[in-house]
Amino acid sequence: MATQHNSGTLYNALTSGSKIIGTVITDSDMRVDGSIEGDVKCAGKLVIGEKGSVKGNVECQSAEVMGKVEGKLDVKETLALRATSSLDGEVSTGTLVVEPNATFNGSCTMTNKVVSKK
Repeated sequence: MATQHNSGTLYNALTSGSKIIGTVITDSDMRVDGSIEGDVKCAGKLVIGEKGSVKGNVECQSAEVMGKVEGKLDVKETLALRATSSLDGEVSTGTLVVEPNATFNGSCTMTNKVVSKK
């Protein structure tokens, strides 16, 4: 379900108590406060709230995790693991930010960033 930010941009939200089993594909940002069992392909930013969980493969531009993720994550830009997060799996990202008390069990590959020459 698409919701509009105060800034006017659209994002999708899965509310607490909701569950999706299957693949989720979105062309905009997404916030997960419920649970997803399946793959997530998000063209924008993926936010997983404190009560949110994803069990499956994730592809997105950027991500902020406050809840639980199990699976393979391919984050093109920045992955932020907040203090309440729990991540079990393989990560490929441009930048990884891990707050104290975050749980990260798995492996991480940092992708090379292309620096423009002027």
